[in-house]
Amino acid sequence: MAKFSLYNISLKNLSFGVHTYAYELDRKFFEAIDGDEVRKGNVKVTVTVKRTSTTFEFGFELKGVVQVPCTRCLDDMDQEVDTRSRLIVKFGKEYSEESDEIVIIPEEEGEINIAWFLYEFIALCIPIKHVHPAGECNRAVSSKLRKHRAVSTDEEETDEELTDDEELSAEEDAQSGDPRWDALKGLSFEDN
Repeated sequence: MAKFSLYNISLKNLSFGVHTYAYELDRKFFEAIDGDEVRKGNVKVTVTVKRTSTTFEFGFELKGVVQVPCTRCLDDMDQEVDTRSRLIVKFGKEYSEESDEIVIIPEEEGEINIAWFLYEFIALCIPIKHVHPAGECNRAVSSKLRKHRAVSTDEEETDEELTDDEELSAEEDAQSGDPRWDALKGLSFEDN
Protein backbone atom coordinates (compact mmCIF):
# COMPACT_ATOMS: atom_id res chain seq x y z
CA MET A 1 0.00 0.00 0.00
CA ALA A 2 2.93 2.33 -0.62
CA LYS A 3 0.88 4.22 -3.21
CA PHE A 4 -1.55 5.08 -0.41
CA SER A 5 1.05 6.18 2.16
CA LEU A 6 -0.53 9.64 2.15
CA TYR A 7 -3.52 8.06 3.92
CA ASN A 8 -1.46 6.57 6.79
CA ILE A 9 -2.31 8.10 10.14
CA SER A 10 0.23 7.49 12.88
CA LEU A 11 -1.57 6.80 16.14
CA LYS A 12 1.26 5.73 18.42
CA ASN A 13 2.62 9.22 19.07
CA LEU A 14 -0.69 11.07 18.70
CA SER A 15 -1.38 13.33 21.68
CA PHE A 16 -4.66 13.18 23.58
CA GLY A 17 -7.41 15.36 22.17
CA VAL A 18 -8.86 16.00 18.72
CA HIS A 19 -6.78 16.12 15.53
CA THR A 20 -8.06 17.03 12.05
CA TYR A 21 -6.81 15.84 8.65
CA ALA A 22 -8.00 16.96 5.21
CA TYR A 23 -7.78 15.03 1.94
CA GLU A 24 -8.98 15.51 -1.60
CA LEU A 25 -9.78 12.32 -3.49
CA ASP A 26 -9.38 12.78 -7.24
CA ARG A 27 -9.17 10.67 -10.39
CA LYS A 28 -5.72 9.33 -9.40
CA PHE A 29 -7.06 8.02 -6.08
CA PHE A 30 -9.96 6.16 -7.69
CA GLU A 31 -7.75 4.70 -10.43
CA ALA A 32 -5.20 3.51 -7.86
CA ILE A 33 -7.81 1.99 -5.54
CA ASP A 34 -9.23 0.06 -8.54
CA GLY A 35 -12.73 -0.35 -7.12
CA ASP A 36 -15.61 -1.73 -9.16
CA GLU A 37 -18.21 0.98 -8.66
CA VAL A 38 -16.54 4.41 -8.71
CA ARG A 39 -14.47 5.35 -11.74
CA LYS A 40 -13.54 8.99 -11.15
CA GLY A 41 -14.40 11.73 -8.75
CA ASN A 42 -13.56 14.76 -6.73
CA VAL A 43 -14.38 14.32 -3.05
CA LYS A 44 -13.22 16.48 -0.17
CA VAL A 45 -12.65 14.54 3.04
CA THR A 46 -12.31 15.82 6.58
CA VAL A 47 -11.11 13.30 9.16
CA THR A 48 -11.17 14.00 12.87
CA VAL A 49 -9.35 11.72 15.28
CA LYS A 50 -10.09 11.92 18.98
CA ARG A 51 -7.62 10.06 21.15
CA THR A 52 -8.89 8.78 24.47
CA SER A 53 -7.05 6.59 26.96
CA THR A 54 -7.85 3.33 25.14
CA THR A 55 -9.33 4.20 21.73
CA PHE A 56 -9.09 6.46 18.72
CA GLU A 57 -12.47 7.75 17.54
CA PHE A 58 -12.43 8.63 13.84
CA GLY A 59 -15.07 10.86 12.29
CA PHE A 60 -15.26 11.09 8.50
CA GLU A 61 -17.08 13.73 6.47
CA LEU A 62 -17.06 13.21 2.70
CA LYS A 63 -18.55 15.68 0.18
CA GLY A 64 -18.18 15.86 -3.57
CA VAL A 65 -19.06 14.17 -6.84
CA VAL A 66 -18.07 10.77 -8.22
CA GLN A 67 -18.63 9.19 -11.62
CA VAL A 68 -20.47 5.89 -11.70
CA PRO A 69 -21.99 3.90 -14.57
CA CYS A 70 -25.70 4.63 -15.16
CA THR A 71 -27.76 1.60 -14.19
CA ARG A 72 -29.80 1.89 -17.39
CA CYS A 73 -27.45 2.92 -20.23
CA LEU A 74 -24.02 2.24 -18.62
CA ASP A 75 -22.65 5.67 -19.62
CA ASP A 76 -20.78 7.52 -16.88
CA MET A 77 -22.87 9.87 -14.77
CA ASP A 78 -22.17 12.19 -11.87
CA GLN A 79 -23.40 11.10 -8.44
CA GLU A 80 -23.26 13.43 -5.46
CA VAL A 81 -21.55 12.21 -2.30
CA ASP A 82 -22.41 13.69 1.08
CA THR A 83 -21.91 11.28 3.96
CA ARG A 84 -20.60 11.01 7.48
CA SER A 85 -19.14 7.87 9.02
CA ARG A 86 -17.27 6.85 12.13
CA LEU A 87 -14.68 4.28 13.07
CA ILE A 88 -13.26 3.20 16.42
CA VAL A 89 -9.63 2.03 16.37
CA LYS A 90 -7.94 0.16 19.21
CA PHE A 91 -4.48 -1.29 19.69
CA GLY A 92 -4.10 -5.07 19.91
CA LYS A 93 -1.76 -7.92 18.98
CA GLU A 94 -2.90 -8.35 15.37
CA TYR A 95 -5.12 -6.65 12.82
CA SER A 96 -8.82 -7.52 12.97
CA GLU A 97 -12.18 -5.95 12.26
CA GLU A 98 -14.46 -6.65 15.21
CA SER A 99 -17.45 -5.01 13.51
CA ASP A 100 -18.25 -2.46 10.82
CA GLU A 101 -17.15 0.33 13.15
CA ILE A 102 -14.41 -1.24 15.31
CA VAL A 103 -10.92 -2.06 14.04
CA ILE A 104 -7.99 -3.50 15.98
CA ILE A 105 -4.49 -2.65 14.70
CA PRO A 106 -1.14 -4.06 15.89
CA GLU A 107 0.39 -1.82 18.53
CA GLU A 108 3.89 -2.36 17.10
CA GLU A 109 2.82 -0.79 13.78
CA GLY A 110 1.01 2.06 15.47
CA GLU A 111 -0.62 3.42 12.31
CA ILE A 112 -3.68 2.86 10.17
CA ASN A 113 -4.17 3.39 6.46
CA ILE A 114 -7.63 4.85 5.81
CA ALA A 115 -7.61 4.76 1.97
CA TRP A 116 -9.84 1.69 1.63
CA PHE A 117 -12.18 2.92 4.38
CA LEU A 118 -12.66 6.18 2.46
CA TYR A 119 -13.51 4.26 -0.72
CA GLU A 120 -15.97 2.03 1.15
CA PHE A 121 -17.74 5.00 2.74
CA ILE A 122 -18.22 6.50 -0.73
CA ALA A 123 -19.37 3.24 -2.31
CA LEU A 124 -21.87 2.62 0.49
CA CYS A 125 -23.57 5.99 0.06
CA ILE A 126 -24.24 5.46 -3.66
CA PRO A 127 -27.83 4.32 -4.31
CA ILE A 128 -28.28 0.83 -5.73
CA LYS A 129 -30.17 2.25 -8.72
CA HIS A 130 -28.54 5.35 -10.17
CA VAL A 131 -29.77 6.68 -13.52
CA HIS A 132 -29.37 9.85 -15.53
CA PRO A 133 -32.07 12.51 -15.18
CA ALA A 134 -34.91 12.13 -17.72
CA GLY A 135 -33.74 12.65 -21.29
CA GLU A 136 -30.00 12.34 -20.57
CA CYS A 137 -29.50 8.57 -21.02
CA ASN A 138 -27.70 7.33 -24.12
CA ARG A 139 -30.43 7.39 -26.81
CA ALA A 140 -29.00 4.42 -28.74
CA VAL A 141 -29.01 2.19 -25.65
CA SER A 142 -32.47 3.43 -24.60
CA SER A 143 -33.92 2.54 -28.01
CA LYS A 144 -32.29 -0.92 -27.89
CA LEU A 145 -33.74 -1.51 -24.42
CA ARG A 146 -37.19 -0.46 -25.61
CA LYS A 147 -36.87 -2.69 -28.68
CA HIS A 148 -35.94 -5.77 -26.64
CA ARG A 149 -38.17 -5.31 -23.61
CA ALA A 150 -40.71 -7.94 -22.70
CA VAL A 151 -44.31 -6.77 -23.07
CA SER A 152 -47.25 -8.72 -21.66
CA THR A 153 -50.24 -9.28 -23.96
CA ASP A 154 -52.67 -7.39 -21.72
CA GLU A 155 -50.41 -4.33 -21.40
CA GLU A 156 -51.65 -1.23 -23.21
CA GLU A 157 -49.33 0.99 -25.20
CA THR A 158 -47.65 3.59 -23.02
CA ASP A 159 -48.41 7.27 -23.32
CA GLU A 160 -46.56 8.75 -26.32
CA GLU A 161 -45.70 11.86 -24.29
CA LEU A 162 -43.28 9.93 -22.07
CA THR A 163 -39.65 10.21 -23.04
CA ASP A 164 -37.64 7.04 -23.54
CA ASP A 165 -36.02 7.42 -20.12
CA GLU A 166 -39.30 8.09 -18.31
CA GLU A 167 -40.92 5.10 -20.02
CA LEU A 168 -38.07 2.77 -19.08
CA SER A 169 -38.01 4.11 -15.53
CA ALA A 170 -41.77 3.59 -15.13
CA GLU A 171 -41.43 0.01 -16.38
CA GLU A 172 -38.50 -0.71 -14.05
CA ASP A 173 -40.50 0.64 -11.10
CA ALA A 174 -43.54 -1.45 -12.03
CA GLN A 175 -41.45 -4.61 -12.37
CA SER A 176 -39.60 -4.09 -9.10
CA GLY A 177 -42.59 -5.13 -6.95
CA ASP A 178 -42.14 -7.90 -4.42
CA PRO A 179 -43.47 -11.17 -5.96
CA ARG A 180 -44.59 -12.41 -2.53
CA TRP A 181 -47.02 -9.49 -2.28
CA ASP A 182 -48.01 -9.75 -5.94
CA ALA A 183 -49.23 -13.30 -5.31
CA LEU A 184 -51.55 -12.00 -2.58
CA LYS A 185 -53.23 -9.50 -4.91
CA GLY A 186 -55.35 -12.27 -6.41
CA LEU A 187 -56.88 -13.33 -3.08
CA SER A 188 -60.50 -12.51 -2.37
CA PHE A 189 -61.46 -11.31 1.11
CA GLU A 190 -65.25 -11.70 1.22
CA ASP A 191 -67.16 -12.26 4.45
CA ASN A 192 -68.66 -15.78 4.68
